[in-house]
Amino acid sequence: MKVAVAGAGYAGTLAANRLAKKVPEAEITVINPRPDFVERVRLHEQVAGTGKAATPLTKMLRDGIHARLASVEKIGNGSVTLDLGENLDFDYLFLAVGSTVSPLPGTIPVGTWEGAEHARTALARLPAGSTVSVIGAGLTGIETAAEVAYGRSDLRVRLVGQSLAPTFSEGARKRVRTGLERLKVTVLEDTVTQVLRGEGERGADKVLLRSNGEFGSDLTLWAVLGTVPDLAARSSLKVDEHGYAVVDAYLRSVSDPRIFVIGDCAAVPGARPACQTAGPQGAHAADTLARLLKGRKIKPYSQGYTGTALSLGKRDAVVQLTRRDDSPKRLYIASRIAAVGKEAGARTAKYCARTAKITWRSGPKQPSGAK
Repeated sequence: MKVAVAGAGYAGTLAANRLAKKVPEAEITVINPRPDFVERVRLHEQVAGTGKAATPLTKMLRDGIHARLASVEKIGNGSVTLDLGENLDFDYLFLAVGSTVSPLPGTIPVGTWEGAEHARTALARLPAGSTVSVIGAGLTGIETAAEVAYGRSDLRVRLVGQSLAPTFSEGARKRVRTGLERLKVTVLEDTVTQVLRGEGERGADKVLLRSNGEFGSDLTLWAVLGTVPDLAARSSLKVDEHGYAVVDAYLRSVSDPRIFVIGDCAAVPGARPACQTAGPQGAHAADTLARLLKGRKIKPYSQGYTGTALSLGKRDAVVQLTRRDDSPKRLYIASRIAAVGKEAGARTAKYCARTAKITWRSGPKQPSGAK
């Protein structure tokens, strides 16, 4: 039996390793455009030069799993077409291509490996006193601005976004702002409409705001979440209005039950892009396929959340506790103990992907009569 895994992020890597343990006779091929497993939760550290986000896939995948350096261009009837024109047949496929970023022209995206590397190189070239602007005041933007300020205290760092940490409770948002102030990060709640690139090696960008304001920036980073690759759509799989692949209760594409869709690219009600989402989905999909192959009854997917961790440099963080449906509680944890918890969470996510050992909380109970 041939199983293809498109994407080697948290979901794809864990699914491949877990299936290899449960179905050792399966021929598993992981298809990825780069030879590394990238910890997206550490991309802000990669940008700031305070940590590394890449680990060779050879150290992440179990023996016997074949890693193929390529991109999937299209999914057909039991086969995938790779970017070099070659076709790879499969009996089952795990579609785990994650999400992508659509940066505003004139900015460097920090939510992808390639963008983070570009940003790291550009940041390292900046002399003291330069200004770095981070667009996007969600978790990615906050962590990026904080990490740059922590790693390069000789720079001026500005964070621009419509709302600071909008998914956090009021108390947690205030604590995030306090943490940024300690790092001397300037927070501007506004919307960037255009970035005009500076001319020459030291020409500053001009950042234009919806409020008709503007400011100069020596390096402008884009930290706004994007969309998903159009692979599912161009492969004629059913997608929702945002391009996410529509799945059934077992994470199978409603267009082709041989295809499991997991991670950021799956249209799973109540889910959000995160490693704590990708891991359980990868594990559940692998478990479901193993059950099917053994003629056992399969179970619908269910996951609940416990919280969201946000780092503010290496010594500070805020952990927002949540209900199972991911809505924030009033309670949050901050300071050094939260930073330790955040680091432990990042290490655990990578450990789970490599070992395929993972447990997760079940989702909120459905109302009576709900399907």
